Amino acid sequence: MSVADRKTEYVLTFSSKDQPGLVAKVTGLLFENHASILSSQQYNDLESQKFFMRVSFVNLNGQSSFDQLKSEFSKLSEILRLDYALAELNRRKKVLMMVSKFDHCLGDLLYRMRIGEMPMDVVGIVSNHPKSALNLTTFGDIPYYHLPISKETKFEQENKIKTIIEQTGAELVVLARYMQILSDDFSTYLAGRCVNIHHSFLPGFKGARPYHQAYKRGVKIIGATAHFVTSELDEGPIIYQDTEQISHADTPSDLIRKGRNIEQRVISRAVMSLLQDRVLINGQKTVVFD
Repeated sequence: MSVADRKTEYVLTFSSKDQPGLVAKVTGLLFENHASILSSQQYNDLESQKFFMRVSFVNLNGQSSFDQLKSEFSKLSEILRLDYALAELNRRKKVLMMVSKFDHCLGDLLYRMRIGEMPMDVVGIVSNHPKSALNLTTFGDIPYYHLPISKETKFEQENKIKTIIEQTGAELVVLARYMQILSDDFSTYLAGRCVNIHHSFLPGFKGARPYHQAYKRGVKIIGATAHFVTSELDEGPIIYQDTEQISHADTPSDLIRKGRNIEQRVISRAVMSLLQDRVLINGQKTVVFD
């Protein structure tokens, strides 16, 4: 067994205005603190003049040295004005799921968590429908919050969700086919930590019933899009997309059936990338490292 096999793997991600010597200063600090780099990816956006980097590493001198690294990197980030995250790679993040009646994405994510594929702990499931409206029977001991919503109660309902997020310590919120439009206030509250699956290949066919929109237009490809939630409906930075060929013989029901598989693939890929700190926001776009 190698040294790396016996060590906890950490990941550092950061973005900043591009500047000379940036990589050398960051990797030099890792070296000085006994870190052994396992992988490194970087991207320089010439248009925005921003630099993005993801580094995974093991710390050869144990936790005490890692604590020292965190302290020194915090100081370096202030000097270089870095927007950064530094954490254990496979730490199980706390995730809150939100769903309406379409539960196929939720079921797939829960399955992937339970077989150990996804390093996350689902701390709660929020729905505007009772549990009996879903087809799943695999909730286990995950708390289920039935929070009905109407135009008159929207503010109150979203405040209840905020309370759940605070009480559970949820770090990521996944809209797994939650068929409600979030208010501007709630979207702002969730900025950068809420991902939505939209059953269309954005920017086409935004809003409701996109498969029916696609059918009417006679498209030959349908898709799904995972994106960050913003106050602009279905306009958030895109994380991952996928498509599938369809034919003139496919009905709206066929599109919906085929679309379910695409949605599961897309949301699971996006959530996994977020759990492993592979996604960095770049204005209206994202940088997603492999």
